Parts: sequence; structure tokens; C-alpha cells
Amino acid sequence: MREILKLTNVTYEIKDTEIFKNVNAMVHEGDIIGVIGKNGAGKTTLLELIQGEIQPTKGQITFIHKNIRTIMVEQETKSFSAYHSSPSEAKLLSYWNVPENDFRQLSGGERLKARLANGLSKQAELLLLDEPTNHLDEESMELLKQYMQDYEGTIIFVSHDRHFMDAVATKIWSLEDKLLTEHSGNYSGFIEYRKEKRLSQQRAYEKQQKMRKRIEGQMNELSSWSTKAHAQSTKQEGPKMGSKEYHRKKAKRMDSQIKSKQKRLEKELDRAKVDFVKPEYTVQFSMTANTKVGKRFLEVKSLSKSFDGKTLFTGVHFYIKYGKKVALIGPNGSGKTTLLKMIMGTEQADGEIWISPSANIGYLTQEVFDLPLEKTPEELFHTETFENRGKVQNAMKHLGFEASQWNEPIKFMSMGERVKCKLLVYILEEKDVLILDEPTNHLDLPSREQLEETLAQYNGTLIVVSHDRYFLDKITDSQLIISNQRVHKKLTNESKEPEDKAELVLKLETERQEVLGKLSLLTPNDSSYPELDERFKTLTKKIQDLKHE
Repeated sequence: MREILKLTNVTYEIKDTEIFKNVNAMVHEGDIIGVIGKNGAGKTTLLELIQGEIQPTKGQITFIHKNIRTIMVEQETKSFSAYHSSPSEAKLLSYWNVPENDFRQLSGGERLKARLANGLSKQAELLLLDEPTNHLDEESMELLKQYMQDYEGTIIFVSHDRHFMDAVATKIWSLEDKLLTEHSGNYSGFIEYRKEKRLSQQRAYEKQQKMRKRIEGQMNELSSWSTKAHAQSTKQEGPKMGSKEYHRKKAKRMDSQIKSKQKRLEKELDRAKVDFVKPEYTVQFSMTANTKVGKRFLEVKSLSKSFDGKTLFTGVHFYIKYGKKVALIGPNGSGKTTLLKMIMGTEQADGEIWISPSANIGYLTQEVFDLPLEKTPEELFHTETFENRGKVQNAMKHLGFEASQWNEPIKFMSMGERVKCKLLVYILEEKDVLILDEPTNHLDLPSREQLEETLAQYNGTLIVVSHDRYFLDKITDSQLIISNQRVHKKLTNESKEPEDKAELVLKLETERQEVLGKLSLLTPNDSSYPELDERFKTLTKKIQDLKHE
């Protein structure tokens, strides 16, 4: 395959803060490159540099062939207006069931699908996708996967979804410690390569430390000889003339020999220099609540909602007690976010919604533009005392922020870091109830895993929207499922037989999402991977057969 793009010693800085340095990489025609790294590593910045939206501080980005068309689909936008500009875009929108509404009225998943359809349909030679799997339900993700695998051009995409990257990526770019590592193969292959590299580096470092200890011992011994020689040269050696001068010359010869040996030993150390293996990047945080058990937190009666003649749901009845953890499930556009907004009173409700007046609620929206982007964390969290300031800064450190970001405007943060800023509010405050709308979007893998562990241990009431069934299975004990314009409530361990084909499809799709979530945490080398992968294929076939009956 011919080369189409070259990155040479690319460095990028924001306000004297180095995001990454000396990046060297090559893009070949037909590559599907997955870009990985923690939140704030510079993944989106790298795509923007390639797109030409910003310029590197140092180095060059060179297109080998002129007139290569590049299209970038951003991970989030405030607005978007490009419908049915081509038959292929209209076809994609139809496949993804994206309505021809005002962009602002679309769900998060529908907005992303509209932008993906627009980007994919233009058939650019180089397509840049920034976290294209966020918000997507499982069916939409399968369609995106197929389009990317069949795409005739070159793709560079950012993702935190390991299973998705394994399915589509032919090459991995990993941004870690401000450096880029390039690896041919999928995500699992890179992880295995990285594991072996770290193990090899650790062994080499331990060997170096033993050698350093031996050499330092030799050098200390040489220094001791030199000290003794000089001490001898200052002694009176009796009446014999020239004895003192003889010992002085002998000491100088010893010094010369010692310096020569020291230089050889120092060169030996330099040749064998190996850096120590840095600890793995981790994220740590917890949330607590002033618990209220046994009383009803929320009751909904005869609730309905329609947009422009389209009914999302009707005749909805359910209640949630304090201390319960509920998953809100449904395909893109089914009304999950709308239902949360109705509960919070920011969307008009047709029906009755009662919320306990004593409830202290934390509501995390899926938006990333609803923060004061010009403010810094110092200004956002109003740290008036030294104690409060230390508490916030310590929490930010455990979330993976750098110390320099304390005085950095939020607009310079990655989308994942913005989500962490919003989560930080609920880490610092005790809320009785957390209502979280797709909280794992934009988060790197360690942050997702820590959020899962934190919410599993959270002692308050929880309502969560997510397309990650494995995540929901770990943290919730019941489900509200939006299907066929109704909302069904069930326990996660409920084994009741479905009443009709639609419910059977829903049950199978729920199980398939759970299997997909588990697969995303494994690699093909894991012992349980083949069995889960086979189960995923079986469930997919059953669902397709039922839908075509």
C-alpha cells in the first residue's frame, strides 16, 4: 500500500504545557488506525493536527500525495446541519432510523449517527473519527463496524471500546507519557506487545540495577585506594631522602589509573541505561450518600411524551424506592434522556411525576458543553479555604489530572476530562440520588472501571442510562426498558417467559449486550473469550431470524 501521510517529530504544546513530543508515524492507504490513550493524552488534538485545524508547535505533518480529501467527524458538536446531501447519506440515515428533525431535538445517539452518515457518505480518502461509538446502541454499532470494514479509503479513529477496536483496527497508535507507539495489528495484539515490552524492560532494569551496584562498589573501592595512596604520600618515611616525593608520584599514578577505570565503568553504565517501568495509569475515587431507605423517591403515573407527532412512550407507570439502583434501557431515540429531563422538570411532562421533596439529587447530563468553559477548576469549585482547595486538588489528582490543569480553562480539556469535572461535583458532595445519563461516554478505560466499582458500592439511589449492558449489570438491580412506546420495569434476575416475539427479541438483545460488554473487557487470548464470542454470534443469529419471521 502506498504511503499517504507522514508525521515527523511532531510536538504540540498548549500554554507551555507539552501534550506530546517528537511523534513519528506513517499512514498507508487502506489503514484503519485506532488511536488509544488516557483522557487528556492528546488523541483529539492529534486528529485536529492531521485535519489541519491547528498547527504543530514543532515538526511536520506531510501529505505524500496532493489533493487528498480529509473529513473529520467530531465526537461532540453543539449544532449540525447537513441532511440528505447525497443518496448514500440518506440511505445511512434510513438504516440508522434517524428522523428528519431539528438537530437539537435528536437524541445523543441520533445526533452522532447524523454526523457519521454525513462523514461516511462523502467517501473521503482519509476519514478521521473521534470516538464514533459513543451514544450508539448495539445495532447501530454493528452497522458502523461493517461500514468501516468495507470503507474504500483510510480511517484514523479514536476509541475506548476494546472489542470494537479489535474488530476494525489494522494498526494501533498509542499515546502514553507524551510519546506515540505505533503497532501493526489490532488492540489485543498491541496490549500483548506492550505487556511483553514492559516485562522485558523490567528485567533489563533489574539487571542494570545489579550491574550498577557492582560498578558502584568497584568505584568506591578505587576511591578508597586513592585516599589511602594520598594519605601514604603525606607520611614521613624516615631519614631516606625523596621518600615523600616517591609516594606523592605513586598517588598521582594511582589517581590516573582510577580516573581511567572510572570513565570505562561510567561508559559501561551509559551503554546499559534502562529507564524504570512506570506504574500503570490508574484512577481512584468514591461517592457516598446520606442514605434514605424504605421510602419512595419517585412515582410516575400516566406519563406520555410526543415530539412532532411521534410518540416516544404513553401510559407509563412506575415507582422507585430510595436505595434502589435502576438501569434505563432502550435504543437510540426511544426517549431515555427525555424521560430523565421530565423527571428533573426541564422537559414538559404529560402525566404525573412525584419526587420526594427531601431528595438531594445529582444529575449528570450527557452534554459536554454545559460547563463554564472559560473557567478554571480553581474558579469552578470555589475553593475559599486551604483545606477545601487541598481536597479538590487531591480528588483531581486521583482522577488523572495534572497539577498544571488547576489553572487551565476547561475549554482546553478533553471531553473525557470535562466529564470527570462534572463527576467531581458528586465525588465532593453527598447526594441521596444520582441520575446519570451515559456517564461512561468519553471516559478512558481505567476511569470507566473505577466508575463501575464506585457506583456498585454507592449507598444511595441510582438511575443510569447506558448502552453498556455489562456496566449496568454490575451496578444496577432493576431495569426500566423503553420498548414499543411503553416502559417496562423488571428485576435483573427476573426469569419470566416473554409474552410475545417483541419481548423475546428484547430479552435476547439484552443478553447480547451483556455478552458484548464482557467481551469488551477481554482479549482473544483469554480462556473465556471463544465461548463468549460464540454466544454473541448465536444470539445475533436468533435475533435476526426472529426479526425476519
